[in-house]
Amino acid sequence: MGGIIEASHDAAGIIWPEPVAPFRVGLINLKVGDADTDAACEKLYKALEAKGVDVLYDDRDDRPGAKFAVMDLIGLPWQVIIGPRGLKEGVAEVKNRKTGVRSNVPLDGILAHFTA
Repeated sequence: MGGIIEASHDAAGIIWPEPVAPFRVGLINLKVGDADTDAACEKLYKALEAKGVDVLYDDRDDRPGAKFAVMDLIGLPWQVIIGPRGLKEGVAEVKNRKTGVRSNVPLDGILAHFTA
């Protein structure tokens, strides 16, 4: 483990390779307490888990910046970010921790993104 962390990190934290990551996806709820955001996150969490995708769900009532920093520090390969603005557009933001590339993915395409 120490060797992997030493070889695969950046200034923000660990960057776990997918085959050895403790979780594959970090699910970030940007507005805990908002009924729509909570429901979308719960639905996605349960769907991913049902398909065998290991998910760490951050449902803490904290600032978005703090949640992003913690997820980067932990270094899970993928982050799925769900907030009220994205929900209105029918998308979630998906971030690849290794490359930093972010993309908007339709909510109904998130499951396929991680199970294809």
